[in-house]
Amino acid sequence: MPINFKGRSCLTLEEFASSEIHGLVEQAIYFKQLKRARLFPRNLANRNLCLIFLKPSTRTRTSFVVAANDEGAHLEIFSKEDIRFGIKESIKDIARVLGRMFDGIAFRGFDHAVAVELAKHSGVPVWNGLTDEHHPTQALADLMTIKEEFGRIAGIRVAYIGDGRNNMVTSLIIAAARMGVDLRIVAPKPLHPSAELVARYTASEAHPLSRITVTTDIETGVRDCEVVYNDVWVSMGEEALIRSRIDMLRGYKVTGSIMRATGRPDTIYMHCLPSLHDMETEFAREYPDALDVSDDVFEGSSSRVFEQSENRMHTIKALMVSTV
Repeated sequence: MPINFKGRSCLTLEEFASSEIHGLVEQAIYFKQLKRARLFPRNLANRNLCLIFLKPSTRTRTSFVVAANDEGAHLEIFSKEDIRFGIKESIKDIARVLGRMFDGIAFRGFDHAVAVELAKHSGVPVWNGLTDEHHPTQALADLMTIKEEFGRIAGIRVAYIGDGRNNMVTSLIIAAARMGVDLRIVAPKPLHPSAELVARYTASEAHPLSRITVTTDIETGVRDCEVVYNDVWVSMGEEALIRSRIDMLRGYKVTGSIMRATGRPDTIYMHCLPSLHDMETEFAREYPDALDVSDDVFEGSSSRVFEQSENRMHTIKALMVSTV
């Protein structure tokens, strides 16, 4: 039986307590088992869902599409050409129209305030599929992947290596604080998250086992970690910064030696994708020194990046079913 968070939005993960996030993860694992058995309860039959994608996407879009189809919902996708917030119509007015037509709205865009306004005025659940500040649906999939691998989330040590100021790090901080994860953010000092940001998202409802550490030292950061995690060095929309980011992060590429530095034989590697791990893309051929992980790690036995990617769909399904 699906858990019931009817009417609630997911904009940052802060909207859910530790026990509720645990419930979403367990629900996603159950839905994954059902799908593997080719069982589809169609919990969203006769529901209409809206996807607004102002940024391109592979995993987020396909996750929402497949999850909605599995559960029997009708899905309508709007691009940036279809909905232009604030140009001829206010966010508030668009939200109120969509809320009369749809049972839930997925939003992927730039300004986080747009997602907040949609949730405030639409009257239906809004799910943040990525904004410049947060990426909560990815963090949910990360927690699910950790739970599947280790049987627990609380007490797991995760080293995130790279740009410590992006939306992924912010969502990982919230997830770690809620779920008792020992999160080490390993980054050059100019790319450390601000102390104010860390304090803001760990100030309330923090799990007693949660710990957030920020360091420049890779060896210290990864020691004893069950998970090594990284992301591309330049987020979407920051391509002009690539050369300066390469200069700052060239020593933070995840390699086999970094994985061995954990001192654990069971350490897994995670990445939210897309990843620059080989020379098969135009971007990598133009910037060969921008590869964020070595190919032997990305393709190796410790890699869980595609399990993590698949789990985007299962956690999004759990989120939609429980809130609609």
